[in-house]
Amino acid sequence: MPRLKDKYVAEVAPALMKKFEYKSTMQIPKIDKIIVNCGCGKEANGNAKVLEAVVRDLTTITGQKAVVTTAKKSVANFKLREGMPVGAKVTLRSDRMWEFLDRLFNVALPRVRDFRGISANSFDGRGNYAFGLKEQLIFPEISYDQIDKVRGMDIIICTTANTDEEARELLTLMGAPFAK
Repeated sequence: MPRLKDKYVAEVAPALMKKFEYKSTMQIPKIDKIIVNCGCGKEANGNAKVLEAVVRDLTTITGQKAVVTTAKKSVANFKLREGMPVGAKVTLRSDRMWEFLDRLFNVALPRVRDFRGISANSFDGRGNYAFGLKEQLIFPEISYDQIDKVRGMDIIICTTANTDEEARELLTLMGAPFAK
């Protein structure tokens, strides 16, 4: 069982129960899933190797096979047609999610240059948190020699919290390095 899950059960859940005075343990917010998304836009359109590289990088980082995402609408200005591949995503749940969150907070984010913490204002109003990374090199699984281009990615942490305050407290107790 991942260490972060043990921390949630032993420390975080009781602390949240006490702070927000929940009547039932089922009300305690928990992390539901993590979505890692990497878009490569129209450059994936002409070159299939770009999409393969994105899928390979996401699969290496998360430990789970990435799914290719396609355009939902045609946009003439972007020379984009409906159904064209535009990126890749991975949805992590249970043990893989805890493992990824542990590596993200304790290994990857501290490796970012001039890292002062992640923004505490990126909540969506319903208890979910999203932020972007500028490069995939901060993950130790990716070696500089393997990549063809530096690409960023979006990471969305979905929680069962009802408010941003509850979600912020949950992630802070889990060890999220928020900027002061």
